[in-house]
Amino acid sequence: MNFTILTKEFKKGLNITEKITGKNITLPILNNLLIETLPNFLKISSTDLEVGIQWWGMCKTEKEGSIAIPAKFLSQLIGSLPDDKVNIKSKNNTLIIETNNLKTQIKGFSSEDFPIIPSFLKEIYIEIDGNKLKEGLVNVVDITSLSQVKPEIGGVFFSFNMDNIKLVATDSFRLAEKTIKAGKEYKNLFNKPVSFILPQKTVKELINILPDEEKNIRICFSESQILFETFLPNSSHPEINIISRQIDGEYPAYEEIIPKKSKTKIILNKEEFSKQIKTAGLFGGKTNEVILKIDPEEKEIEIKSQDSEIGESELKMPATIEGESLKISFNWKFVLDGLNNIKSSEISFEFQGNDGPAVIRPVGDLSYLYVIMPIRI
Repeated sequence: MNFTILTKEFKKGLNITEKITGKNITLPILNNLLIETLPNFLKISSTDLEVGIQWWGMCKTEKEGSIAIPAKFLSQLIGSLPDDKVNIKSKNNTLIIETNNLKTQIKGFSSEDFPIIPSFLKEIYIEIDGNKLKEGLVNVVDITSLSQVKPEIGGVFFSFNMDNIKLVATDSFRLAEKTIKAGKEYKNLFNKPVSFILPQKTVKELINILPDEEKNIRICFSESQILFETFLPNSSHPEINIISRQIDGEYPAYEEIIPKKSKTKIILNKEEFSKQIKTAGLFGGKTNEVILKIDPEEKEIEIKSQDSEIGESELKMPATIEGESLKISFNWKFVLDGLNNIKSSEISFEFQGNDGPAVIRPVGDLSYLYVIMPIRI
């Protein structure tokens, strides 16, 4: 192996790939990055056997080859170099790094010891704006719950239809659904609805890697794996691949628990309500309980909380109220999680009584809903 690359470019690839490596005692090879040189390209790969990341960057290749190198050390070393060119070659499982004023050698391992990352047939795929997907995933990713009894709720449910994409997450106490309307860039070459469950860990890596600007991403499938692929600018050559296992099992029939009608509905200023909930939460005690008292004859709601050791709080704020009188209790942290994913200035809070699921929605935006179960008083 022998190649020259801009230090800035090399740093970029290392930053993307080394995050999933760590101290793996049983399989120490997983603490390494696989460095490969191809004609005009450097390829860096990492895996923890559940998630694999591959990155390609432009370089000047003198000799093709591959080697596995400790991830953290290599990242720290290259991170300390100035933004210039760096020449890198390998000899006898040792990586030799040279700049104008530096020459170092890092002991590595044979690339044959590195796990094989699955490959995919890419003729049939789904294509979507990566920025839209990223924004949608941010709205739901933190609602998942790791569970040995129900492993399927430990991930995000992706449902690709012909005209929209739904992203869903739940922990059995609350549920978030984000609908992304298909734009001109959207392609579903399967020509049928496609769905899968992706582990939360993978989703978080995906959020870190997906672009903040409009840039298409392709999604390919195998029987048990998913591939997310971005491309180099103005090129059909891959830039980043994220490969992940799917979570086996059927996702809960969540649509059945989303209420179709409400007995009581209030409309509130989101920012003011968020502040009031945070304040009430200070007195929420170990159960994080806050109580909402709603009376249609009033033009305001009452938010109460009490802690036997600290004290109590009683707050009021204006609201538009429709329907029946109601006294209902919630975990204030769960309420706040839903509010934090809403961008509109007003929210609607819809109730089915004091023991049924409630729904928080942004006013004027049908793309997001948040279902939350009350604490039974």
